[in-house]
Amino acid sequence: MKTALQIDITFDQILSIVKQLPQQQKLKLTKELEKEIIDSKLSRLLKTFRAKDLDLHTITKGVENVRQEIYDKRQSNF
Repeated sequence: MKTALQIDITFDQILSIVKQLPQQQKLKLTKELEKEIIDSKLSRLLKTFRAKDLDLHTITKGVENVRQEIYDKRQSNF
């Protein structure tokens, strides 16, 4: 059986504890924190680009429009 505890600890106290860790554990902690930050940023990025009404037809039509614009620009340069 596990018991959950909640303790109040300040950032400075955490920093003091981290500074006491051996170098290897500091590196491991750093990697874990980096993973968490990357996951958080990736989640925000994915939410930014999420669109409910975006389907394959809409994407295909957009791509065709851009291709046509590029083609028209090239034709006008000749």
